[in-house]
Amino acid sequence: KDVSCPVSGKPCNESHAVDFAGGKVYFCCPNCPKAFQADSAKFAAKSHQQMVATGQLKQIGCPISGKAVNPSTVIEIGGASVGFCCNNCKGMAEKATGDEQVKLVFGDISKSFKAAGK
Repeated sequence: KDVSCPVSGKPCNESHAVDFAGGKVYFCCPNCPKAFQADSAKFAAKSHQQMVATGQLKQIGCPISGKAVNPSTVIEIGGASVGFCCNNCKGMAEKATGDEQVKLVFGDISKSFKAAGK
């Protein structure tokens, strides 16, 4: 699956990876993991997005409300399929763009995603 580096936005190279949130985050070059480790909170949302896209995190609830996901509300966000509890939450995510959308959906994953192996 083609995923982008959470630091640069460039395509990833699997040989440059860091353990994070129960999985691995992939980067484009040897320098990006250093930037990530210096301020992982800055890159957390994009890292979570990458981990959902690569199947390392699975969805357990709506990223906005934490409620059960309605299968008819699934949209693609940067290669990751994400469902919502209702069309209001889906609409909030669809209205947001770019980094704002990524932060809204993947910023705080405590009620909406968990490590796939757990």
